[in-house]
Amino acid sequence: MDINTIGVVGAGQMGNGIAHVMALAGYDVLLNDINQDALDAAVGRIDKNLERQVSREKISAEAKAEAMARINTTLKLPDLGTTDLVIEAATEREEIKHQIFDTLKPHLGPDTILTSNTSSISITRLASRTDRPERFMGFHFMNPVPMMKLVELIRGIATDEPTYQTCLNIVERLGKTAASAEDFPAFIVNRILIPMINEACYTLYEGVGNVASIDNAMKLGANHPMGPLELADFIGLDTCLAIMNVLHDGLADTKYRPCPLLTKYVEAGWLGRKTKRGFYDYRGEEPVPTR
Repeated sequence: MDINTIGVVGAGQMGNGIAHVMALAGYDVLLNDINQDALDAAVGRIDKNLERQVSREKISAEAKAEAMARINTTLKLPDLGTTDLVIEAATEREEIKHQIFDTLKPHLGPDTILTSNTSSISITRLASRTDRPERFMGFHFMNPVPMMKLVELIRGIATDEPTYQTCLNIVERLGKTAASAEDFPAFIVNRILIPMINEACYTLYEGVGNVASIDNAMKLGANHPMGPLELADFIGLDTCLAIMNVLHDGLADTKYRPCPLLTKYVEAGWLGRKTKRGFYDYRGEEPVPTR
């Protein structure tokens, strides 16, 4: 199937990144959110990030102008029904995703492909709430989208081959690399990454090391570009906790039990960079460990 127009649900960190790369690759993008301020902020962030690429000579000023011209926004979710492919990039809560697909259902064209950027939730289960499980799959981008080369493609039990090939072709057009994952909790990347972050939280919780020592140990001892607690703040502690809960519930294994300290930070509203506090305090000129 030829894809020319792409609808993106959610103008947050992931949604604006997806809109950025899609527009730069030549797709017409319709970006949706429930909040006009969020849409305005997303367009501003895309413009800033594209300008950074221009300054680094990654793209031309003309390419930036053309990409910005391809992005339109809407507060009305049904407007996305006219697009060829929809990418849901809303918050990592299954009930919210169900509401989105329920709202979209009567407005979709017969051939529109539905996808979710979920990082952990069952694609088969999400697809079952739609009228097109054969044209539904997981389309999981990594954060930050413009920089990260990997995209996980996850088929549900009913996903057909043309849908998979269409999404694979989009990944290749974006200049990214696809990793095909089976539909099991958290897929590949987060099945490995988030339990590591959770273990770092336990290491902090049990007093084995403080925030700085844990992050420095993994950066200097394992050559990780970011420490696990720094990375958790970047991802969002609420997202990390949601994925751990999906793993714990979906696999019924105690090794995936979320760390109580991670839960406490989320309950406090200390979600990382987006709230200016998490394992680090970002309210000053330099991040300061909170433990």
